Amino acid sequence: MKHWAVFTTTGLIILIGVGARFAIGEVYSEAEATNLIKSLTQTGLYLGSAIAGAAATTLALMLTLLGLLRNAEANFDENAYKSISQVAWLSTISLVGAVILLLLLVLPAGEFEKMPDGWYLYMYEVMFWLTVTVCALLTATVMRLFLTIRHVIAHITPGEAV
Repeated sequence: MKHWAVFTTTGLIILIGVGARFAIGEVYSEAEATNLIKSLTQTGLYLGSAIAGAAATTLALMLTLLGLLRNAEANFDENAYKSISQVAWLSTISLVGAVILLLLLVLPAGEFEKMPDGWYLYMYEVMFWLTVTVCALLTATVMRLFLTIRHVIAHITPGEAV
């Protein structure tokens, strides 16, 4: 399988995240961090929900694909099952990461009293990089799923058409 596609797309998402972080610039104050957290929360809730839904759906579909492979007349090699396992693993990590992100995003930023200095700065950094990581994981899952589907299609398609 061509693992380079998975690493390339994942790396691209991470580079976009690094670029976005540099574009935002240095966060100098707690008030500025609180505003950035509120801004991140507005879109992050939708993004986290979508990623959680996509990951859960992918996991369910991998169970269906396993059943189809077991009942197919063709004999599948170990690579097909490894690919499904990798997709399931990536989907599970994406789902857990999305749930953690959603939990962080529902914290009422700026509403806490007596927080240590720099707490909001750290909270923003964690939320931002968790968002980038979950997006990169979803991209890796989609690419791994694409390669798995191509492998299955190539195995069951007669001839060299794929």
